[in-house]
Amino acid sequence: MTTKKLKWGIMGCAGIAKRAVIPGLHLSELNEASAIASRDEENAKRTAEELNIPTAYGSYEALLEDDAIDVIYIPLPNHLHREWAIRAAEAGKHILCEKPLALTEKEAAEMAEAAAKAGVLLSEAFMYRYHPRYAMIKNIIDEGRIGEVRSIRSAFTFNNAGHKENVRYRKEWGGGSLYDVGCYPINAARLLLGKEPEAVTVQAMFSEQHDNVDMMASGLIEFGGSVSLTFDCGMWAAFRNPLEVLGDEGIIEVPSAFVTGEPGSGNFYVSAKGERKEIVVPHVNAYTEQADQMANAIHGKQTILYGAADALANMRVIDACLASAHSRTRVTL
Repeated sequence: MTTKKLKWGIMGCAGIAKRAVIPGLHLSELNEASAIASRDEENAKRTAEELNIPTAYGSYEALLEDDAIDVIYIPLPNHLHREWAIRAAEAGKHILCEKPLALTEKEAAEMAEAAAKAGVLLSEAFMYRYHPRYAMIKNIIDEGRIGEVRSIRSAFTFNNAGHKENVRYRKEWGGGSLYDVGCYPINAARLLLGKEPEAVTVQAMFSEQHDNVDMMASGLIEFGGSVSLTFDCGMWAAFRNPLEVLGDEGIIEVPSAFVTGEPGSGNFYVSAKGERKEIVVPHVNAYTEQADQMANAIHGKQTILYGAADALANMRVIDACLASAHSRTRVTL
């Protein structure tokens, strides 16, 4: 028996939705982009026409009232995640919410509670981890091919500082590099190490030109067992997004850890026993994989890989990083 496609409602016309998530849904055999909403109805209609979405709404409320919609995708500015995720849960919709899930762990916990009460799934949209290479990397680590893990290094930076009207530069809206891109190295280290941090120390550059959000940040995340993540993130620096896992017998290098586009861009390298090998990874759309895993979980075919508990754990670390950056002290978790 064929499982019916899940109907997705897109809450807002954000760039990430138009550029990546909606095209990913169009490629899926388990999901379809059925409706899109904006507070500007003309914008919703225009986007729906451009991206071949059947229905457009002029309010988020109207989208939630559509009984045909199974899943709500929320790419709204960070400060709106809590409100609309809770309202989506109360409307009986499953939720995929852009990272960071909320502004604080407390907000995230309220979202998780609402989803649990309504019996719907809530997941955070870290699409990179659905790419098959992360399962491959974790297997290499778990099999001991690089020996004992000693440390992880990662970075995610880009330069958008000239666009000062961007929502990333509104402090009250959850702007800043830790929220926007620093969350990726943190999330990846938690995923690959399979445990939670014990303490963080972060130094940040807060910019008066950008509403005093953190435009750059560098940090040390302690995982215990003398293993740590060192990372930097920024919105006022050249683009890069590497990740390196250092073992006592080898190294895993991922040149483009969080962004994949052209075939081959997901490949990575393993150095061990005196040779460096390129690991060729199947070319897939991580956004499609993310939606398909959620569909399978909703249909009860598998357990959701990254549910609300994982998102809360990541928010706990981000809270500590921001506290450390503002106080310039080491913060324990």
